[in-house]
Amino acid sequence: MRLLLIEDDDKIASFITKGLKSSGFSVDIAGNGIDGLHLGLTEPYAVMVVDIMLPGLDGLALVAKVRKEKINTPVLFLSAKSGTEDKVKGLQIGGDDYLTKPFAFSELLARIQALVRRSSGIAEPNHLFVGDLSIDLLSRTVRRGDRNIELQPLEYSLLEYLMRNTGRVVSKTMIMENVWNYNFDPQTNVVEARICRLRDKVDKGFDKKFIHTIRGVGYVLREDA
Repeated sequence: MRLLLIEDDDKIASFITKGLKSSGFSVDIAGNGIDGLHLGLTEPYAVMVVDIMLPGLDGLALVAKVRKEKINTPVLFLSAKSGTEDKVKGLQIGGDDYLTKPFAFSELLARIQALVRRSSGIAEPNHLFVGDLSIDLLSRTVRRGDRNIELQPLEYSLLEYLMRNTGRVVSKTMIMENVWNYNFDPQTNVVEARICRLRDKVDKGFDKKFIHTIRGVGYVLREDA
């Protein structure tokens, strides 16, 4: 899925791009409003992430020009301004969402995914299923077969993340950013420890295993053959 990021701060752009690529997005980057406008008008994107304070052409003017050309690509504004008036102006000009800096990458990703679902008409599911393992997203309950599985909040979030990425290997960095909301520290074994506890609760006592370790890469949730 292709996304356009228009951000003049190199550190922020690098942070966002790294996270989005790890989450399966293809990312084009523009460091100013002029280049961003050109890409937004000429290339197809699933979502545009646009900083408001940009050199050359500010984000609000950029999106206004895109909307004037009848291009309906979902737009998520980024801004250091948190006032209600600024948010309202961004939404009125043609934005679909507004995120204030600083932000956790997990929130940015969730908002982008919501925009993609909304634009494609895909409804958010109420349940996730893999084999006989299920999560009720409304009640936040977990079952395996006829057994209820009691999870701590972080364990639940980790399992939900793995199930939303069923069949896809996720790295420790991806887990830290998406479940813990902070950058990965290679000196910590918090991911391994939490995976071990989750595996005990989800797989222990069952012939079929769901949580698998891919050595040197990360983890994947899938039905064991």
